[in-house]
Amino acid sequence: MSEWTETHRAVVHPWNCDVLGHMNVRWYAHLFDDAEFHLWSIVGLSHATLKKSGIVTVIANTNTDFLHEAAAGELVTIESAFTKLGGKSLTISQRMTNSENGTLIAKQEVVGVFFDLETRKPAPMPDEIREKLEGVLVSDS
Repeated sequence: MSEWTETHRAVVHPWNCDVLGHMNVRWYAHLFDDAEFHLWSIVGLSHATLKKSGIVTVIANTNTDFLHEAAAGELVTIESAFTKLGGKSLTISQRMTNSENGTLIAKQEVVGVFFDLETRKPAPMPDEIREKLEGVLVSDS
């Protein structure tokens, strides 16, 4: 893969919009979160696969930059990528664009921490997962 990957498409519905007439922040989080699940699955590490190993990721930090309003009726596309690996963590970067004109609507960066389901504590990234993620790592630019 080693490039940005389309992970989600959606329509901004009227009920996604707030009193100012643009998509409310809660829906950006929803769409980006759905896209992240697809990214893991695309590289062969679905949530179910990770859970079987006893090591999953939990979100430690998320940062979203809202760059352009999205209104009801707009079609949006999200692209995602693994952009950084640490010892017990990784960073996923995502960008949401208007599907019709390419306008960048929002960017999100998520830091996930590997988490042992038995001990309920952070854990080192398993070697087999690191190897797979190193093969798909991309620049966040």
